[in-house]
Amino acid sequence: MGAQLRDTATELAGVLWREHTVYRERSGGMVIRGEHVRRWISLAPAGGRDEILVRAGRILDGGTTAPARSEAVVPLTAGTDVLAAACRRLLAEAAADAARPPRGGTASGSGRSRRPGKTARRRGRGRHTGFGSWVIVLCVVGVIGLYVYSNATLHG
Repeated sequence: MGAQLRDTATELAGVLWREHTVYRERSGGMVIRGEHVRRWISLAPAGGRDEILVRAGRILDGGTTAPARSEAVVPLTAGTDVLAAACRRLLAEAAADAARPPRGGTASGSGRSRRPGKTARRRGRGRHTGFGSWVIVLCVVGVIGLYVYSNATLHG
C-alpha cells in the first residue's frame, strides 16, 4: 500500500497545487505541503482495506504545522477527482478555522483563554488591594467599632 499511497499523493499534489512538496512522514503516510497557500494534506492508511485517512491543516509562521482540524476517510479506489474534492473540502474547513476568532475571548490570539468571570489584572501595579477594597474594610471596621461602643455605653 505504501507505493500506491505515494503515487496517489504525487498525483493528487499535481491536481491541488502547482507548487508543492511531497514527503513520507514517520508513520508511513504521505504529506503534501503547499507553502504558498500555507496548507498541508496528509494521506495515511485507514482501518479499512483500500481506505485512506485524509487530514488537512495549516502551516504556521516559521514553517511548523498546526494540528489537523478536519479529516475524512476516502476509498483509495475512488479516483483522483473524488480524492481532490474531499481534500478541497477539508482545506476549506481548515481555512474557515483559521478565520474564526480564537476560543475563550482572548484578542491576542495566543490560544490561552481567560477563566470566565475573572478580569485581567492591570500590569505595573505593585499593591494587591485596591482603593475600593480598603473603603469596604474601613466601613466594616467602623460598624464593628460602633457596635462595641454602643454595647459598652449601654451596659457600663
